[in-house]
Amino acid sequence: MNDAVRLEALSRTYGAGDRAVTALREVSLSFPTGTFTAVMGPSGSGKSTLLQCAAGLDAPTSGRVLIDGTDLSGLSEDQLTLLRRDRVGFVFQAFNLMPSLTAEQNVALPLRLAGRRPDPAVVRRALAEVGLDGRARHRPPELSGGQQQRVAVARALVTRPAVLFADEPTGALDTATSHDLLRMLRSLVDRGAGGAGGLATIVMVTHDPVVAAYAHRVVFLADGRLVGELSDPTPAAVAARLTGIAVAA
Repeated sequence: MNDAVRLEALSRTYGAGDRAVTALREVSLSFPTGTFTAVMGPSGSGKSTLLQCAAGLDAPTSGRVLIDGTDLSGLSEDQLTLLRRDRVGFVFQAFNLMPSLTAEQNVALPLRLAGRRPDPAVVRRALAEVGLDGRARHRPPELSGGQQQRVAVARALVTRPAVLFADEPTGALDTATSHDLLRMLRSLVDRGAGGAGGLATIVMVTHDPVVAAYAHRVVFLADGRLVGELSDPTPAAVAARLTGIAVAA
């Protein structure tokens, strides 16, 4: 199985001298194509820094990041921008939709920003994949929070990225809506891995063991280091592992 993302001895330090803070310490980790991985750890463990470096939004102090086989360290800023635009999708806690645009116009936005004329069929397919094919002409204020986050996912999917990075994607949603969104994300990965279309790979940061249990595996960070992982997670198993990490700290 190929890796959608690979981190090799990744370190990230902010500041210098006595004020230096090391957020990541020699982290080596792979995210195989066709998998859904949750990244967890205590506050300050390096989760967000790992996501930003893995997605090419921040440059590591040392080590390498490879996305879809491309070494980011060898790219210019313009090349990085193109790679992020074409091969990487992003979903965050805030939906970041344009309120004056319809759902389909929001989804088409990455294509327009890339100077490409959006194919209406491609845009509609992205909305259909997230269960919103009947909401294409609705604007964000006319949609529920869960529906808005689905539009954000469709927007991330429209370029057919190699990987989708999600940072606390359910943080602004109620429990029932969160479960609906997570079932959809898991289904997209499973369908993509099975050759039935959908999304290839998801890397998601979360603090919630219930949310993490929708992933194929969970990787755990503490003090900027990789301290373990868990396959086929359950909420209880994830919570127990987090408690063990906290006790060890």
